[in-house]
Parts: sequence; structure tokens; C-alpha cells
Amino acid sequence: MAKIFSVSVKASVVRALDPVGSRLLRMGVSPDAVTVFGMVGVISGAVLATQGWLVASVAVVTLSALTDVIDGAMARMRGRPSRFGALLDSTTDRISDGAVFSAAAYWLAVTGDRWGLAGALISLVAGQVVSYVKARAESLGLNADVGLIERFERLAVLGVGGLLSGFGVSWGLTAAVWVLAVLSWFTAIQRVRHAYRQAVTP
Repeated sequence: MAKIFSVSVKASVVRALDPVGSRLLRMGVSPDAVTVFGMVGVISGAVLATQGWLVASVAVVTLSALTDVIDGAMARMRGRPSRFGALLDSTTDRISDGAVFSAAAYWLAVTGDRWGLAGALISLVAGQVVSYVKARAESLGLNADVGLIERFERLAVLGVGGLLSGFGVSWGLTAAVWVLAVLSWFTAIQRVRHAYRQAVTP
């Protein structure tokens, strides 16, 4: 259900941002430049979180993450899919995710929330594993594009937790990272099992 919901939301966002991508292309901006700009924006938002400005951080990260939709739309409009662009997009996604979860872990550490820190670190590792399993499976000719929670959902849940904590609900971020810790590892296992079934089926 979560994946179906996220697909429909992303489709709506793509339609809404297509004019932005078209205008940027006319201005001579490349999809790769938008990708890098988005990564820098997310890292900037993560830095805000380390200072305790959680609401501002969520706002900046959310706006910056929209570039992930815009650059893909721009690449499709150009009609020239770039293998390097795909590599750059995946790489910047991993860097951005690492920055966001590291910032959450740092803030939870400096505020003395050891349980929250543990959950954030587990979520950080699990999120990277979820992405790695899919990429590695595809490189081996297998499909692992399944699972309960993907990057969109991970950022959304973390964002909700950040907003709750930012508005005074002290347990909001801690609850979010533990929900993500459980669901992300569950998703990683789902993907490995899905690939395994393909590998052993004659």
C-alpha cells in the first residue's frame, strides 16, 4: 500500500514539475547540474538539523529532494538518456541519504537520546543496504524492485519525525528512526528473498 501511494504521489509531482524542467532546459541547465544542486541543498538542510533547526531542515531537504524528480524529467525531455546521469543520480542519492540520517543521529546524540541515536544509525545502514541489494541484483540480471519502504518513504517518515520533534513532540524523531530501522531491514530481506527465488527457479 505504501509503495502504491508513493508511486501515485510521485506521478503527481512529476506532472506538476515538468514545466520547471522544461524551462531549465531552455535556459541551458543540464540535468546533471540539477542533480548536484539537489544534493548540495539536501546536505545544507542536514546541517540545519545538526543545529536543532529541525523544521527548517525538513523544509530545505524536501524542496531540494524535488530536484530528484526534475532532473529525471529533464533527461526524458532531452530524449537522450545518460548512463553517467543515472550513475550520478544514484551516487548523489546515497550521499544525500547519508547526510540526512547522519544529521539525525548527530542531533539525537547531542541531545542525549541514546535510543534515538541507535535507531538512526541502524536506519542509516539499513537504507544503504536496501538500495545496494536492488542495484547489485540488477547487475546480476535479477530483479529486486520490491519492498515495503523505499527512499521516498524513508525520507517522508524521517521528515514527519523531524517536524514532530521540531514542534515540541520530543519522541517524534526517535519514533521515526525506529520505525524506519524495522521497516528498512524488512524491505532489505524482502528484496533478497525476491532475488533468491529468481536465482533458484529453473
